[in-house]
Amino acid sequence: MVLLQIDFPYNGPFGKDMLEASADLAKSIAKERGLISKIWTENKETKEAGGIYLFQDLQSLQAYLEMHKARLESFGIKDIRSKIFNINEDLSKITKAPIFW
Repeated sequence: MVLLQIDFPYNGPFGKDMLEASADLAKSIAKERGLISKIWTENKETKEAGGIYLFQDLQSLQAYLEMHKARLESFGIKDIRSKIFNINEDLSKITKAPIFW
């Protein structure tokens, strides 16, 4: 299991308005190969958005990241930041990570 963190400058919409604007995108993301889950992130005060993604494998994550960056850029979003992490499953179990329940 691998984790992807993405964030970028974002002027909105936020909250319920973001839900309305992005529901179809969320449904599309949910079907991505290898995706376990995505947590949507937003900060209205700092004008940022993004997500935390869990993927089954690095190959699926990298394919998604390449496609998603291109999609975000097609929306006019710039300065997209991404980080890839391995997960320490043993420590995550101790701290009650919901993926191990």
